[in-house]
Amino acid sequence: MDSIFHEKQEGSLCAQHCLNSLLQGPYFTAVDLSILAEKLDEEERVRMAESGEDSEEYRNFLKQPSGNMDDSGYFSIQVISKALQVWGLEIVPYTADDERVKNRDPSKMQAFICNYQNHWFTIRKIGNQWFNLNSLLAKPVLISDTYLALFLAQLKNEGYSNFVVFGELPQCSADEVIRSNPVVPTLNTQPSEEDPELQAALKLSLSQDCQEVGTSVPNTDDEELQKALLLSLSCENDDESNLKKALILSMSNV
Repeated sequence: MDSIFHEKQEGSLCAQHCLNSLLQGPYFTAVDLSILAEKLDEEERVRMAESGEDSEEYRNFLKQPSGNMDDSGYFSIQVISKALQVWGLEIVPYTADDERVKNRDPSKMQAFICNYQNHWFTIRKIGNQWFNLNSLLAKPVLISDTYLALFLAQLKNEGYSNFVVFGELPQCSADEVIRSNPVVPTLNTQPSEEDPELQAALKLSLSQDCQEVGTSVPNTDDEELQKALLLSLSCENDDESNLKKALILSMSNV
């Protein structure tokens, strides 16, 4: 786990942390992202000026604050996309009608970027294992291939926007380390309070009786979440305690 690059939250610089966790190195600073944001602001200003610098629309645009960054350190999806283009990478909404995304097993992807309101974080495969690299976590959290679909669906259900990363990620030493020495999950008796994702997953999965896997699904109108739950539960026994242990195992801190 020490080989995995993981930036912890500083101020509102989650976009910087998200990008560096994805690339597995301190490749971007807040200054770098600010420069990209300023370039995007200037491009937007030039486009708006095409309708006439004397127009009311243009004058109102100049009065508005930047939509690409703010004083807290927040950066927009446009800035993140621009930063990734430097590395030949592209992000596509996970719900997009794109053949690269459509009906694909998420565990076959290489990385996801997730956003809710002003917070960004990365989920990435390192070696042959998936990790939640959220800068709000004390350390990376292992996610099993089986649980990944459920986790992404749960995030979507909570209002997150999820994006798939395409392109060749830069090589990192953690890939070889984790591939040679896979992280072994530890089974805790109770979920840690530091793992909000695990708490949410347990609450969701244990909220109803799961005595007949495949027929009893948590009450939700989200079809994607229902499918992900079935996928996650299909390999488990009917016994509720076994289900709980399996979920803890798949998302426990290691």
